[in-house]
Amino acid sequence: MIPLNRTFILFLSFLALSCKHDSPIVFQDSPGEKYRPEYHFTPSEGWMNDPNGLVYLDGEYHLFYQFYPDSSVWGPMHWGHAVSNDLVNWENLPIALEPDSLGYIFSGSAVIDIDNNSGFGTEENPPMVAIFTYHDMNGERSGAKDYQSQGIAYSVDKGRTWTKYKENPVLLNQGIKDFRDPKVSRITDSDGNQLWMMTLAVMDRIQFYSSPDLIHWKYESEFGLGIGAHGGVWECPDLLPFKTKSGETKWVLLVSINPGGPQMGSATQYFIGDFQNGVFTPDDQMIRWLDYGPDNYAGVTWSNLPQEQDRTVLIGWMSNWLYAQSVPTESWRSAMTIPRELSLFDVEGTLLLKSAPAKEVDLLRKASYKLSDKISALPSQSVEIKAEIENDFSIQFTNDLGEKLAIFKTGGLVTVDRSLAGQNTFHPDFGASNSAPMSWNASKIRIFLDASSVEVFINDGELVVTSLIFPTESFNTIQVLNGVENVEIFDLKK
Repeated sequence: MIPLNRTFILFLSFLALSCKHDSPIVFQDSPGEKYRPEYHFTPSEGWMNDPNGLVYLDGEYHLFYQFYPDSSVWGPMHWGHAVSNDLVNWENLPIALEPDSLGYIFSGSAVIDIDNNSGFGTEENPPMVAIFTYHDMNGERSGAKDYQSQGIAYSVDKGRTWTKYKENPVLLNQGIKDFRDPKVSRITDSDGNQLWMMTLAVMDRIQFYSSPDLIHWKYESEFGLGIGAHGGVWECPDLLPFKTKSGETKWVLLVSINPGGPQMGSATQYFIGDFQNGVFTPDDQMIRWLDYGPDNYAGVTWSNLPQEQDRTVLIGWMSNWLYAQSVPTESWRSAMTIPRELSLFDVEGTLLLKSAPAKEVDLLRKASYKLSDKISALPSQSVEIKAEIENDFSIQFTNDLGEKLAIFKTGGLVTVDRSLAGQNTFHPDFGASNSAPMSWNASKIRIFLDASSVEVFINDGELVVTSLIFPTESFNTIQVLNGVENVEIFDLKK
Protein backbone atom coordinates (compact mmCIF):
# COMPACT_ATOMS: atom_id res chain seq x y z
CA MET A 1 0.00 0.00 0.00
CA ILE A 2 1.31 3.45 -0.92
CA PRO A 3 0.33 5.97 1.77
CA LEU A 4 -1.40 9.18 0.76
CA ASN A 5 0.97 12.11 1.07
CA ARG A 6 -0.10 15.05 3.17
CA THR A 7 -0.38 17.49 0.23
CA PHE A 8 -2.88 15.21 -1.51
CA ILE A 9 -4.83 14.81 1.73
CA LEU A 10 -5.09 18.57 2.11
CA PHE A 11 -6.30 18.86 -1.49
CA LEU A 12 -8.99 16.27 -0.78
CA SER A 13 -9.96 18.18 2.33
CA PHE A 14 -10.46 21.37 0.36
CA LEU A 15 -12.79 19.56 -2.03
CA ALA A 16 -14.56 17.36 0.46
CA LEU A 17 -15.17 19.53 3.49
CA SER A 18 -17.35 22.48 4.17
CA CYS A 19 -15.77 24.18 7.17
CA LYS A 20 -17.83 26.46 9.39
CA HIS A 21 -14.85 28.79 9.32
CA ASP A 22 -14.72 28.77 5.50
CA SER A 23 -11.25 27.22 5.32
CA PRO A 24 -9.85 23.79 4.42
CA ILE A 25 -8.50 21.46 7.04
CA VAL A 26 -4.79 21.78 7.64
CA PHE A 27 -3.34 19.04 9.83
CA GLN A 28 -1.44 20.59 12.68
CA ASP A 29 1.19 18.52 14.51
CA SER A 30 1.20 18.66 18.30
CA PRO A 31 4.12 20.59 19.83
CA GLY A 32 3.91 18.43 22.96
CA GLU A 33 5.65 15.27 24.11
CA LYS A 34 5.01 12.24 21.91
CA TYR A 35 1.82 10.42 22.93
CA ARG A 36 0.95 13.07 25.54
CA PRO A 37 -2.85 13.57 25.26
CA GLU A 38 -4.17 16.98 24.36
CA TYR A 39 -7.39 16.87 26.41
CA HIS A 40 -7.17 13.84 28.73
CA PHE A 41 -5.78 14.28 32.23
CA THR A 42 -2.23 13.02 32.74
CA PRO A 43 0.30 13.54 35.53
CA SER A 44 2.99 16.06 34.70
CA GLU A 45 5.50 13.27 35.36
CA GLY A 46 5.71 9.91 37.09
CA TRP A 47 3.26 7.05 37.41
CA MET A 48 -0.55 7.28 37.76
CA ASN A 49 -3.30 4.67 38.09
CA ASP A 50 -6.74 4.60 39.77
CA PRO A 51 -8.78 7.78 40.27
CA ASN A 52 -9.50 8.28 43.99
CA GLY A 53 -11.51 10.58 46.21
CA LEU A 54 -13.64 12.18 43.52
CA VAL A 55 -15.59 14.90 45.32
CA TYR A 56 -17.18 18.27 44.47
CA LEU A 57 -17.01 21.33 46.72
CA ASP A 58 -17.73 25.01 46.13
CA GLY A 59 -17.42 24.95 42.37
CA GLU A 60 -14.41 22.62 42.22
CA TYR A 61 -14.26 19.02 41.02
CA HIS A 62 -11.48 17.28 42.96
CA LEU A 63 -9.59 14.46 41.27
CA PHE A 64 -7.26 12.50 43.52
CA TYR A 65 -5.37 9.60 41.99
CA GLN A 66 -2.88 6.84 42.69
CA PHE A 67 0.49 8.44 42.08
CA TYR A 68 4.20 7.67 42.31
CA PRO A 69 6.16 10.84 41.55
CA ASP A 70 9.65 9.30 41.42
CA SER A 71 9.26 6.88 38.51
CA SER A 72 7.07 6.14 35.50
CA VAL A 73 6.40 2.62 36.84
CA TRP A 74 4.37 1.65 39.89
CA GLY A 75 5.93 2.31 43.30
CA PRO A 76 5.03 3.58 46.80
CA MET A 77 1.54 4.95 46.33
CA HIS A 78 0.58 8.55 47.13
CA TRP A 79 -2.61 10.46 46.41
CA GLY A 80 -1.96 12.97 43.64
CA HIS A 81 -4.40 15.87 43.41
CA ALA A 82 -5.91 18.10 40.74
CA VAL A 83 -8.94 20.40 40.62
CA SER A 84 -11.17 21.70 37.84
CA ASN A 85 -14.22 23.92 37.56
CA ASP A 86 -15.36 22.29 34.30
CA LEU A 87 -14.12 18.65 34.29
CA VAL A 88 -11.83 19.24 31.28
CA ASN A 89 -9.31 21.89 32.36
CA TRP A 90 -7.29 20.67 35.34
CA GLU A 91 -4.92 22.43 37.74
CA ASN A 92 -2.33 20.23 39.40
CA LEU A 93 -2.00 20.71 43.16
CA PRO A 94 0.61 19.38 45.62
CA ILE A 95 0.43 15.73 46.67
CA ALA A 96 -2.43 15.25 49.12
CA LEU A 97 -1.47 12.06 51.00
CA GLU A 98 1.93 10.39 51.32
CA PRO A 99 2.93 6.96 52.66
CA ASP A 100 3.67 6.69 56.37
CA SER A 101 4.59 4.04 58.95
CA LEU A 102 1.26 2.25 58.38
CA GLY A 103 1.90 1.78 54.66
CA TYR A 104 1.34 3.07 51.16
CA ILE A 105 -1.82 5.07 50.45
CA PHE A 106 -3.97 2.90 48.17
CA SER A 107 -7.32 3.69 46.52
CA GLY A 108 -10.34 5.10 48.29
CA SER A 109 -12.89 7.91 48.27
CA ALA A 110 -13.69 11.32 49.73
CA VAL A 111 -16.85 12.90 51.10
CA ILE A 112 -17.97 16.23 52.49
CA ASP A 113 -19.08 15.65 56.09
CA ILE A 114 -21.85 18.23 55.89
CA ASP A 115 -23.17 17.65 59.42
CA ASN A 116 -19.65 17.29 60.89
CA ASN A 117 -20.47 13.78 62.14
CA SER A 118 -16.74 13.11 62.46
CA GLY A 119 -16.02 16.18 64.54
CA PHE A 120 -13.05 17.01 62.33
CA GLY A 121 -14.50 20.38 61.30
CA THR A 122 -17.28 22.68 62.40
CA GLU A 123 -20.89 23.27 61.38
CA GLU A 124 -19.73 26.42 59.59
CA ASN A 125 -16.79 24.67 57.93
CA PRO A 126 -17.54 20.96 57.49
CA PRO A 127 -14.51 18.81 56.70
CA MET A 128 -13.58 16.98 53.55
CA VAL A 129 -12.82 13.41 54.67
CA ALA A 130 -10.74 10.92 52.68
CA ILE A 131 -11.17 7.19 53.29
CA PHE A 132 -8.36 5.06 51.87
CA THR A 133 -6.56 1.72 52.11
CA TYR A 134 -3.29 1.42 53.95
CA HIS A 135 -1.03 -1.15 52.27
CA ASP A 136 1.78 -2.40 54.54
CA MET A 137 4.52 -3.62 52.19
CA ASN A 138 6.54 -5.13 55.03
CA GLY A 139 3.52 -7.16 56.06
CA GLU A 140 2.97 -8.34 52.50
CA ARG A 141 6.62 -9.37 52.14
CA SER A 142 6.50 -11.30 55.40
CA GLY A 143 3.67 -13.46 54.10
CA ALA A 144 0.98 -12.01 56.37
CA LYS A 145 -2.59 -11.73 55.07
CA ASP A 146 -3.76 -8.73 57.08
CA TYR A 147 -1.48 -6.12 55.48
CA GLN A 148 -4.35 -3.94 54.21
CA SER A 149 -6.59 -1.80 56.43
CA GLN A 150 -8.71 1.34 56.07
CA GLY A 151 -7.59 4.77 57.26
CA ILE A 152 -9.00 8.28 57.12
CA ALA A 153 -7.69 11.82 56.81
CA TYR A 154 -9.42 15.19 56.79
CA SER A 155 -9.06 18.67 55.35
CA VAL A 156 -10.69 21.93 56.44
CA ASP A 157 -9.23 24.07 53.65
CA LYS A 158 -10.94 22.57 50.58
CA GLY A 159 -8.48 19.72 50.18
CA ARG A 160 -5.31 21.80 50.09
CA THR A 161 -3.80 20.34 53.26
CA TRP A 162 -4.57 17.09 55.08
CA THR A 163 -4.37 15.67 58.60
CA LYS A 164 -4.39 11.91 59.08
CA TYR A 165 -6.58 10.61 61.90
CA LYS A 166 -4.32 9.93 64.87
CA GLU A 167 -5.98 6.59 65.68
CA ASN A 168 -5.73 5.05 62.21
CA PRO A 169 -6.62 2.52 60.99
CA VAL A 170 -10.38 2.81 61.54
CA LEU A 171 -11.22 -0.57 59.99
CA LEU A 172 -8.89 -3.49 60.70
CA ASN A 173 -8.32 -6.42 58.38
CA GLN A 174 -10.09 -9.72 59.07
CA GLY A 175 -7.16 -11.80 57.86
CA ILE A 176 -8.02 -11.44 54.17
CA LYS A 177 -5.26 -10.76 51.64
CA ASP A 178 -7.22 -8.27 49.48
CA PHE A 179 -9.18 -5.86 51.66
CA ARG A 180 -9.32 -2.50 49.97
CA ASP A 181 -10.66 0.43 47.93
CA PRO A 182 -13.39 1.85 50.22
CA LYS A 183 -16.07 3.90 48.44
CA VAL A 184 -18.16 5.79 50.99
CA SER A 185 -21.51 7.49 50.40
CA ARG A 186 -24.32 9.01 52.44
CA ILE A 187 -27.55 7.00 52.33
CA THR A 188 -30.91 6.94 54.08
CA ASP A 189 -31.93 3.67 55.74
CA SER A 190 -35.44 2.14 55.89
CA ASP A 191 -36.17 4.07 59.11
CA GLY A 192 -35.33 7.39 57.47
CA ASN A 193 -31.99 7.77 59.26
CA GLN A 194 -28.94 9.01 57.39
CA LEU A 195 -25.72 7.07 57.74
CA TRP A 196 -22.42 6.53 56.00
CA MET A 197 -22.12 3.35 53.90
CA MET A 198 -18.78 1.89 52.89
CA THR A 199 -18.57 -0.41 49.86
CA LEU A 200 -15.34 -2.40 50.16
CA ALA A 201 -13.62 -4.85 47.81
CA VAL A 202 -12.68 -8.03 49.67
CA MET A 203 -10.81 -10.54 47.50
CA ASP A 204 -13.59 -11.93 45.25
CA ARG A 205 -16.61 -10.19 46.77
CA ILE A 206 -17.95 -6.93 48.19
CA GLN A 207 -18.57 -6.13 51.86
CA PHE A 208 -20.75 -3.32 53.19
CA TYR A 209 -20.09 -1.40 56.41
CA SER A 210 -22.10 1.40 58.03
CA SER A 211 -21.00 4.24 60.28
CA PRO A 212 -22.58 7.21 62.07
CA ASP A 213 -19.36 9.23 62.09
CA LEU A 214 -16.87 7.90 59.47
CA ILE A 215 -14.72 6.56 62.32
CA HIS A 216 -16.59 3.61 63.83
CA TRP A 217 -17.69 1.00 61.29
CA LYS A 218 -20.17 -1.87 61.58
CA TYR A 219 -20.24 -4.85 59.21
CA GLU A 220 -23.59 -5.17 57.39
CA SER A 221 -23.37 -7.82 54.67
CA GLU A 222 -21.43 -9.17 51.71
CA PHE A 223 -22.23 -9.81 48.07
CA GLY A 224 -20.67 -11.59 45.12
CA LEU A 225 -19.73 -15.12 46.05
CA GLY A 226 -20.42 -17.15 42.90
CA ILE A 227 -22.07 -14.20 41.12
CA GLY A 228 -20.61 -12.22 38.21
CA ALA A 229 -17.19 -12.47 36.62
CA HIS A 230 -14.47 -14.02 38.81
CA GLY A 231 -11.39 -14.23 36.62
CA GLY A 232 -9.39 -12.08 39.03
CA VAL A 233 -9.44 -9.91 42.15
CA TRP A 234 -12.40 -7.56 42.71
CA GLU A 235 -11.41 -3.90 43.14
CA CYS A 236 -12.61 -0.27 43.21
CA PRO A 237 -16.36 -0.72 43.85
CA ASP A 238 -19.03 1.98 43.75
CA LEU A 239 -22.69 1.84 44.87
CA LEU A 240 -25.06 4.18 43.02
CA PRO A 241 -28.83 4.86 43.03
CA PHE A 242 -30.66 5.59 39.75
CA LYS A 243 -34.23 6.27 38.72
CA THR A 244 -35.81 4.25 35.92
CA LYS A 245 -38.21 5.83 33.43
CA SER A 246 -41.09 4.57 35.56
CA GLY A 247 -39.68 6.35 38.62
CA GLU A 248 -38.48 3.20 40.39
CA THR A 249 -35.17 3.38 42.28
CA LYS A 250 -32.61 0.82 41.21
CA TRP A 251 -29.10 0.44 42.61
CA VAL A 252 -26.02 -0.18 40.49
CA LEU A 253 -22.92 -1.80 41.98
CA LEU A 254 -19.73 -1.18 39.97
CA VAL A 255 -16.93 -3.71 40.49
CA SER A 256 -13.61 -3.59 38.68
CA ILE A 257 -11.83 -6.90 38.14
CA ASN A 258 -8.24 -7.75 37.28
CA PRO A 259 -7.68 -9.96 35.36
CA GLY A 260 -10.85 -11.39 33.85
CA GLY A 261 -12.16 -8.62 31.59
CA PRO A 262 -13.81 -9.32 28.22
CA GLN A 263 -10.63 -8.31 26.34
CA MET A 264 -8.16 -9.91 28.80
CA GLY A 265 -6.76 -8.10 31.80
CA SER A 266 -8.61 -5.27 33.53
CA ALA A 267 -12.26 -4.24 33.16
CA THR A 268 -15.29 -3.05 35.14
CA GLN A 269 -18.45 -5.12 35.55
CA TYR A 270 -21.70 -3.95 37.15
CA PHE A 271 -24.79 -5.37 38.80
CA ILE A 272 -28.29 -3.88 38.92
CA GLY A 273 -30.61 -4.58 41.84
CA ASP A 274 -31.92 -3.30 45.17
CA PHE A 275 -30.12 -2.09 48.28
CA GLN A 276 -31.92 -2.09 51.62
CA ASN A 277 -30.67 -2.21 55.20
CA GLY A 278 -27.09 -2.74 54.10
CA VAL A 279 -27.87 -5.64 51.75
CA PHE A 280 -27.48 -5.60 47.96
CA THR A 281 -29.80 -7.98 46.06
CA PRO A 282 -29.20 -8.29 42.30
CA ASP A 283 -32.10 -8.53 39.86
CA ASP A 284 -30.34 -11.36 38.00
CA GLN A 285 -26.94 -13.01 37.56
CA MET A 286 -26.20 -11.49 34.17
CA ILE A 287 -22.61 -10.31 33.59
CA ARG A 288 -22.63 -6.72 32.33
CA TRP A 289 -19.57 -4.64 31.38
CA LEU A 290 -19.33 -0.85 31.76
CA ASP A 291 -16.91 -0.55 28.82
CA TYR A 292 -16.04 -3.31 26.35
CA GLY A 293 -12.64 -1.91 25.47
CA PRO A 294 -9.40 -3.06 27.09
CA ASP A 295 -8.49 0.31 28.58
CA ASN A 296 -11.09 1.67 31.01
CA TYR A 297 -10.52 0.47 34.57
CA ALA A 298 -11.20 1.40 38.21
CA GLY A 299 -13.75 4.07 37.28
CA VAL A 300 -15.57 5.73 40.20
CA THR A 301 -18.00 8.63 40.54
CA TRP A 302 -17.97 12.11 42.07
CA SER A 303 -19.65 12.57 45.44
CA ASN A 304 -21.44 15.71 46.69
CA LEU A 305 -22.50 16.94 43.24
CA PRO A 306 -25.05 19.77 43.55
CA GLN A 307 -28.62 18.48 43.55
CA GLU A 308 -29.50 20.68 40.59
CA GLN A 309 -27.00 18.79 38.41
CA ASP A 310 -29.13 15.65 38.80
CA ARG A 311 -26.49 13.37 37.28
CA THR A 312 -23.85 10.76 38.08
CA VAL A 313 -20.37 11.48 36.68
CA LEU A 314 -17.57 8.90 36.41
CA ILE A 315 -13.96 8.95 35.29
CA GLY A 316 -11.72 5.91 34.80
CA TRP A 317 -8.06 4.98 34.52
CA MET A 318 -7.35 4.63 30.81
CA SER A 319 -5.03 1.62 30.84
CA ASN A 320 -4.82 -2.09 31.56
CA TRP A 321 -2.65 -3.89 34.13
CA LEU A 322 -1.53 -6.30 31.39
CA TYR A 323 0.79 -3.68 29.89
CA ALA A 324 0.35 -0.42 31.83
CA GLN A 325 3.99 -0.32 32.97
CA SER A 326 5.44 -1.01 29.51
CA VAL A 327 3.53 1.37 27.20
CA PRO A 328 5.92 3.54 25.12
CA THR A 329 5.62 6.85 26.97
CA GLU A 330 8.65 8.37 28.67
CA SER A 331 8.38 10.88 31.53
CA TRP A 332 4.85 9.86 32.53
CA ARG A 333 2.52 6.88 32.31
CA SER A 334 -1.26 6.71 32.14
CA ALA A 335 -4.18 9.03 31.45
CA MET A 336 -7.77 9.28 32.63
CA THR A 337 -10.77 8.78 30.36
CA ILE A 338 -12.98 11.70 29.47
CA PRO A 339 -15.66 12.26 32.16
CA ARG A 340 -18.82 10.26 31.56
CA GLU A 341 -22.45 10.60 32.70
CA LEU A 342 -24.10 7.35 33.78
CA SER A 343 -27.79 6.46 33.42
CA LEU A 344 -30.00 3.42 32.97
CA PHE A 345 -31.66 2.38 29.72
CA ASP A 346 -33.80 -0.57 28.67
CA VAL A 347 -33.22 -3.11 25.88
CA GLU A 348 -36.25 -5.37 25.44
CA GLY A 349 -36.97 -5.43 29.15
CA THR A 350 -33.35 -5.71 30.31
CA LEU A 351 -31.83 -2.76 32.18
CA LEU A 352 -28.32 -1.73 31.19
CA LEU A 353 -26.01 1.13 32.16
CA LYS A 354 -25.33 3.89 29.66
CA SER A 355 -22.04 5.81 29.79
CA ALA A 356 -22.21 9.03 27.75
CA PRO A 357 -19.60 11.78 27.34
CA ALA A 358 -20.21 14.46 29.97
CA LYS A 359 -21.65 17.66 28.53
CA GLU A 360 -18.53 19.61 29.54
CA VAL A 361 -16.54 17.76 26.87
CA ASP A 362 -18.26 19.98 24.30
CA LEU A 363 -16.25 22.91 25.71
CA LEU A 364 -13.19 21.43 23.99
CA ARG A 365 -14.62 21.89 20.51
CA LYS A 366 -12.83 24.48 18.40
CA ALA A 367 -13.05 24.50 14.58
CA SER A 368 -15.68 22.14 13.13
CA TYR A 369 -16.04 20.66 9.66
CA LYS A 370 -18.72 18.81 7.73
CA LEU A 371 -17.56 15.78 5.77
CA SER A 372 -19.12 15.50 2.29
CA ASP A 373 -16.91 12.79 0.79
CA LYS A 374 -15.47 9.45 1.86
CA ILE A 375 -11.93 10.59 2.73
CA SER A 376 -10.56 13.68 4.42
CA ALA A 377 -7.68 15.07 6.40
CA LEU A 378 -7.99 15.59 10.14
CA PRO A 379 -7.19 18.99 11.69
CA SER A 380 -4.98 17.49 14.44
CA GLN A 381 -4.28 14.31 16.40
CA SER A 382 -6.99 15.32 18.92
CA VAL A 383 -10.47 15.28 17.44
CA GLU A 384 -14.07 14.27 17.95
CA ILE A 385 -16.01 12.58 15.16
CA LYS A 386 -19.80 12.74 15.34
CA ALA A 387 -21.99 10.92 12.81
CA GLU A 388 -25.18 9.06 12.08
CA ILE A 389 -24.61 5.38 11.35
CA GLU A 390 -26.47 2.45 9.91
CA ASN A 391 -26.61 -0.76 11.90
CA ASP A 392 -23.52 -1.97 10.01
CA PHE A 393 -20.85 0.68 9.39
CA SER A 394 -17.10 1.13 8.92
CA ILE A 395 -14.70 4.00 9.66
CA GLN A 396 -10.92 4.03 9.67
CA PHE A 397 -8.11 6.41 10.54
CA THR A 398 -4.72 6.27 8.79
CA ASN A 399 -1.38 8.04 8.74
CA ASP A 400 1.32 8.57 6.10
CA LEU A 401 3.01 5.29 7.08
CA GLY A 402 -0.08 3.26 6.22
CA GLU A 403 -0.88 2.44 9.86
CA LYS A 404 -4.61 2.27 10.48
CA LEU A 405 -7.20 2.17 13.22
CA ALA A 406 -10.47 0.52 12.14
CA ILE A 407 -13.87 0.94 13.83
CA PHE A 408 -16.83 -1.00 12.47
CA LYS A 409 -19.99 -2.93 13.25
CA THR A 410 -21.05 -6.08 11.48
CA GLY A 411 -22.98 -9.18 12.46
CA GLY A 412 -24.00 -7.80 15.86
CA LEU A 413 -20.44 -6.94 16.92
CA VAL A 414 -18.82 -3.52 17.34
CA THR A 415 -15.07 -3.81 16.74
CA VAL A 416 -12.12 -1.52 17.39
CA ASP A 417 -9.13 -3.01 15.58
CA ARG A 418 -5.77 -1.57 16.70
CA SER A 419 -3.71 -4.48 15.38
CA LEU A 420 -2.20 -2.27 12.63
CA ALA A 421 -2.44 1.03 14.52
CA GLY A 422 1.24 1.47 15.39
CA GLN A 423 3.55 0.31 18.16
CA ASN A 424 2.41 -2.92 19.81
CA THR A 425 5.51 -5.08 20.38
CA PHE A 426 5.90 -3.92 23.99
CA HIS A 427 3.34 -6.58 25.01
CA PRO A 428 2.11 -9.67 23.12
CA ASP A 429 -1.56 -8.99 23.89
CA PHE A 430 -1.65 -5.31 22.94
CA GLY A 431 -1.94 -5.50 19.15
CA ALA A 432 -5.46 -6.90 19.14
CA SER A 433 -8.84 -6.47 17.53
CA ASN A 434 -11.43 -5.98 20.30
CA SER A 435 -15.12 -6.70 19.72
CA ALA A 436 -18.26 -6.10 21.78
CA PRO A 437 -21.73 -7.63 21.33
CA MET A 438 -24.55 -5.22 20.42
CA SER A 439 -27.80 -6.95 19.53
CA TRP A 440 -29.85 -3.77 19.18
CA ASN A 441 -29.65 -1.20 16.39
CA ALA A 442 -26.89 1.38 16.21
CA SER A 443 -27.91 4.83 14.96
CA LYS A 444 -25.22 7.33 16.01
CA ILE A 445 -21.59 7.42 17.04
CA ARG A 446 -19.11 9.73 18.75
CA ILE A 447 -15.41 8.97 18.52
CA PHE A 448 -12.85 10.77 20.70
CA LEU A 449 -9.38 10.42 19.24
CA ASP A 450 -6.35 11.73 21.11
CA ALA A 451 -2.60 11.29 20.83
CA SER A 452 -2.63 7.78 22.31
CA SER A 453 -6.25 6.75 22.79
CA VAL A 454 -9.63 6.31 21.16
CA GLU A 455 -13.00 6.25 22.94
CA VAL A 456 -16.02 5.06 20.93
CA PHE A 457 -19.57 5.82 22.10
CA ILE A 458 -22.47 4.17 20.25
CA ASN A 459 -26.00 5.59 20.74
CA ASP A 460 -24.91 8.14 23.35
CA GLY A 461 -23.02 5.54 25.33
CA GLU A 462 -25.30 2.51 25.15
CA LEU A 463 -22.09 0.71 24.18
CA VAL A 464 -18.58 2.03 24.80
CA VAL A 465 -15.16 0.78 23.67
CA THR A 466 -12.01 2.49 25.01
CA SER A 467 -8.57 1.62 23.64
CA LEU A 468 -5.04 2.91 23.89
CA ILE A 469 -3.16 3.32 20.60
CA PHE A 470 0.44 4.28 19.82
CA PRO A 471 0.74 5.23 16.13
CA THR A 472 4.30 5.81 14.96
CA GLU A 473 3.05 9.06 13.44
CA SER A 474 -0.24 10.77 14.26
CA PHE A 475 -3.33 9.67 12.37
CA ASN A 476 -4.07 12.47 9.91
CA THR A 477 -6.78 11.00 7.67
CA ILE A 478 -10.31 9.70 8.18
CA GLN A 479 -11.97 7.39 5.68
CA VAL A 480 -15.68 6.56 5.78
CA LEU A 481 -16.15 3.19 4.11
CA ASN A 482 -19.87 2.45 4.50
CA GLY A 483 -22.97 3.06 6.58
CA VAL A 484 -21.99 6.53 7.83
CA GLU A 485 -23.76 9.83 7.15
CA ASN A 486 -23.70 13.47 8.32
CA VAL A 487 -20.14 13.30 9.61
CA GLU A 488 -18.90 16.25 11.64
CA ILE A 489 -15.29 16.68 12.74
CA PHE A 490 -14.33 18.83 15.73
CA ASP A 491 -10.79 19.92 16.51
CA LEU A 492 -10.46 19.53 20.30
CA LYS A 493 -8.25 21.79 22.39
CA LYS A 494 -8.17 22.89 26.01
